[in-house]
Amino acid sequence: MDNLTISKTARRAGVGVETIRFYERKGLIEQPLKPRDGGYRTYSNEIVKKIRFIRHAQELGFSLREIEELLNLRADPRSDCADVRERASEKLQEVERKIAQLQQMGSALNKVIAACPSQGALDGCSIIEAMENPLPKN
Repeated sequence: MDNLTISKTARRAGVGVETIRFYERKGLIEQPLKPRDGGYRTYSNEIVKKIRFIRHAQELGFSLREIEELLNLRADPRSDCADVRERASEKLQEVERKIAQLQQMGSALNKVIAACPSQGALDGCSIIEAMENPLPKN
């Protein structure tokens, strides 16, 4: 069923009305024209699907710019699954790099916490000193 108000569209897509407006401002979805009779703008089920696609892509870590590229691929009849797979593989590599960086950060934090005497004045705090003079990397 088409001709959904923005609030019904938001409910069906599982987002807030402001999210829909945000996606419109970013150009990810088109804002329907306002009816000449002064009624409400209406949205189609296709827009609901598109909003769900955007949300799920965000949950997988894709940025709005990357989602726009995916939407363009989706709309391009010359694109195929390999194009989307390539984007997903690139995103996975980026996620794995971020995980490695977070693990390094965790390791560094463990070292400075372990070296902390847990008492004394802040001017002798080993954690603050470590931030001013980072420990050598292994």
